[in-house]
Amino acid sequence: MDSLSSRGHIGRFFLTPQGRGTLSQERNTAILLISCPDRKGIVATVASFLYQHNANIVHADQHQDREANWFFMRVEWDLTDFTIPIDRFPEEFEPVAREFRMDWRLARSSVPLRVAILVSRQDHCLADLLYRHHSGELRCEIPLIISNHTNAEPLARFYNVPFFHIPVDPNNRQEAERQQLELLERHRIDLIVLARYMQILSPAFVQRYPMRIINVHHSFLPAFKGAKPYHRAYERGVKLIGATSHFVTEELDEGPIIEQDVVRISHRDQLEDLIQKGKDLEKLVLSRAVRWYLEHRILVYGRKTVIFD
Repeated sequence: MDSLSSRGHIGRFFLTPQGRGTLSQERNTAILLISCPDRKGIVATVASFLYQHNANIVHADQHQDREANWFFMRVEWDLTDFTIPIDRFPEEFEPVAREFRMDWRLARSSVPLRVAILVSRQDHCLADLLYRHHSGELRCEIPLIISNHTNAEPLARFYNVPFFHIPVDPNNRQEAERQQLELLERHRIDLIVLARYMQILSPAFVQRYPMRIINVHHSFLPAFKGAKPYHRAYERGVKLIGATSHFVTEELDEGPIIEQDVVRISHRDQLEDLIQKGKDLEKLVLSRAVRWYLEHRILVYGRKTVIFD
């Protein structure tokens, strides 16, 4: 069973930087994500621990994988009267985590994650993400956009997001990735979103951000992997087309799936119709995946995900 966090029981903390105006209106809550072997008493013990420290639980959700005998939980509580300073939470919670062999991580709703967006020529997904961010739907910081083309630069300028053009060709892939990684580290990026970025990332790149890169694929995976899925779907005369958002792994289009959606196709639809309808789906499934990640609603185990309500 894959662990929830490569950092183990210590988890990952997102300490509050200065965010956008809309972020300051967020509830001051903590979110605890748990993954562990299933057994009696987990929910009661966690709830009792929080109650003993004056936590007001505002949301709780759980899931049991009976086949794997594995338990998942997301619990969110108001920090207003919580008696444990957030930086001492690991020390206080460790006995509970050790008893139940938990992998866990803690986040705060008031702390925006820092998101980098990578894009190529097609900017429909980028435009959708930037609008949702501007309107406050995606509560995060977007310090930069990186592209191997210049098409999206006017859009980035409109939303006042720094744009970096790093060309990629077969002869400079390694150098291009070096520049990209340097920018990502400099801007302390938490999540990378591939908004129709039409380049394959190297294994070394992916390993630097495990389960922290979200891609949108213009197909209902596992069907029509790789290039030109709409063309292949049109040739097959499919009656449904779809789009998929997933985490990026070293295997192309094989990462854990986060969200999918479909639309019906008829014999009257031409290739151009499939592409247009597919673009609408791509925007939806990518924005949902990003929002769920930002709200700390996703747990990965094995090749699957749990998406909490």
